Amino acid sequence: MCGITGIFNTNGQPIPVQVLREMNSQISHRGPDSEGYWANSYVGFAHKRLSILDLSPTGHQPMETLDGRYIITFNGEIYNYQSIKKELLEKGYRFKSSTDTEVLLYAYAEWKADCVTKLNGMFAFAIYDKVESVLFLARDRYGIKPLYYYHNSYTFLFGSEIKTFLKHPGFKKDVSIEALNEYFSFQNIFSNKTLFEGVHTLE
Repeated sequence: MCGITGIFNTNGQPIPVQVLREMNSQISHRGPDSEGYWANSYVGFAHKRLSILDLSPTGHQPMETLDGRYIITFNGEIYNYQSIKKELLEKGYRFKSSTDTEVLLYAYAEWKADCVTKLNGMFAFAIYDKVESVLFLARDRYGIKPLYYYHNSYTFLFGSEIKTFLKHPGFKKDVSIEALNEYFSFQNIFSNKTLFEGVHTLE
């Protein structure tokens, strides 16, 4: 189990790195081995790592491609990463680690959003393309790994747990009446809503 969180300021406002660190501190229990941060002017990623594959520093996250175009923060395990890696090696890609994280990163570089059709595993991840200024989020088909997001007029937040959002000053802690009614009616929430207004699970 690892933990991920991040910020995308769609109005171009600079990322408050200290806020990113405070958000990440909320999920320290998800990754006791190391933590990492990356931010440019308006996008920031954070990661809490539980080392499973490649225990060396080359497995550190957030992880960038060698050319610096793509960056990832990833929670989970890709079971068939070796076969995907072989396919990418045949296409000329080179790897500096033995992690499934790096394979996933280059799979996105090669196939973009279609990369998820090749994945067998449990995962939640975010990849940012610095050239196209595109943020891509994905989650495994059965929703084994959690991933939540929140969006107001100018700030997009994502995280493995909702509690990361509580440390962002732009997050409004309002109750979702629709989700509350759903919970009281069925003792569960069957939609992608949560009890926090504006917070959704990635489907």
